[in-house]
Amino acid sequence: MLLHEFRPGRLLVGLTALTLAAVYAGDATGSWTTPWYAVIPVLCAGLGTAGIATWVTYRIRRRAARSRSSDSTDAPASSSGSQAIR
Repeated sequence: MLLHEFRPGRLLVGLTALTLAAVYAGDATGSWTTPWYAVIPVLCAGLGTAGIATWVTYRIRRRAARSRSSDSTDAPASSSGSQAIR
């Protein structure tokens, strides 16, 4: 049983945040030195990749939903004569 749908964009944002936390945790413990501006390219790349992944996932799901839809093959409701037009 699937609890919720898979969202790769959210996964990438979470991995980006964990990466930045690990980098700054290593800096705080003295394992290495991290310049303050190191967050900018990592954050931009992570958010950009997450945005692209979200867009691609949206397009794939929308295309799949359109192919499963049977509403586009029937006649419109107004031409069936069941609605009164005033």
